[in-house]
Amino acid sequence: MNKRTNEERPDTVSRKSGTDAPSSSAAGDCQSVTDSVSEENEDERHSQTTCPECHGRLRRADDDVDAVCDDCGLVVSDATLDTNIKLYTPDGTGDQDSRVGPSSTNLLHDKGLSTVIGWQDTDAKGNALSGERRQQMRRLRRWDERFRRRSSADRNLMHALGEIDRMASALGVPESTRETAGVIYRRALADGLLPGRAVESVATAVLYAASRMDDVPRSIDEVSTVSRVEQIRVERAYRHVSRELGLEIPPTDPRSFIGRIASDVECTDATEREARRLAGIAVENGVHSGKHPVGIAAGALYAAAKQCDESLRQADIAHATDVSEMTIRNRYPEILAATDTEDE
Repeated sequence: MNKRTNEERPDTVSRKSGTDAPSSSAAGDCQSVTDSVSEENEDERHSQTTCPECHGRLRRADDDVDAVCDDCGLVVSDATLDTNIKLYTPDGTGDQDSRVGPSSTNLLHDKGLSTVIGWQDTDAKGNALSGERRQQMRRLRRWDERFRRRSSADRNLMHALGEIDRMASALGVPESTRETAGVIYRRALADGLLPGRAVESVATAVLYAASRMDDVPRSIDEVSTVSRVEQIRVERAYRHVSRELGLEIPPTDPRSFIGRIASDVECTDATEREARRLAGIAVENGVHSGKHPVGIAAGALYAAAKQCDESLRQADIAHATDVSEMTIRNRYPEILAATDTEDE
């Protein structure tokens, strides 16, 4: 009774060859692993014989390293490249490892590509530096700062780009328009248009030009209010830069100002829509030629308020647009006259 039967005894010895043989369950596991490995190898062979672009047939080159697609001619290497972009995290707090640095920008004089010595007085392991080493790092930071602004062009760019960023922040100009202003200023500096003119006046002029080129209109009066120079100097610098650089700046559409004016005076949506329609008719009939676009927008909004029976004072519109009430009184009859001509 204590003896194990043959059915209960595991078949560990091959009866034919006398060698060890796996059990049925082990054989099944081994077979499944073999199948999975063969499937992986088949997938790998399929990926190596199929073009990733057109799914055509790949032909192995003579050097047995690269494969060439017969259909599109794409050269496919056996080496697998990691194309994932991982952001730069100086303190290592990011979710991914550090692979690349920040993107270049025209808002910095060196485009953000120069090296910067950190302010932390610690080594790579986070240990505090000795007194002698801290003095050495302070000297290195000082010399690094001097080398980054060693030329007059670098110092000029640092001052001008700082002014552009300050004025753009005050006016709510988007980042893309600031980049455009930085590019225009670099062109003006490279072409030698700055001698004899203040850096602030040229910086204000290129910001005004960039806002018009990117359809983010800001009037010359608005830009001059946040500048450090007089408006007349900004206007002269703008005319000089736009003429010498050949900037293609389209005329400002008065309709682009109506939304901000309507928001400031808190008029109804119907009045705003009617003001846009009236301003569009005025532009088509050439009423805006030679006139301030903000004045046209203010006159169109006041004319729309009268047609929509909304109580909107000229003083409120004049305060929101920084134009005189006389300008509004002169513009809105011209706009209504152009509308009557259009209806006829």
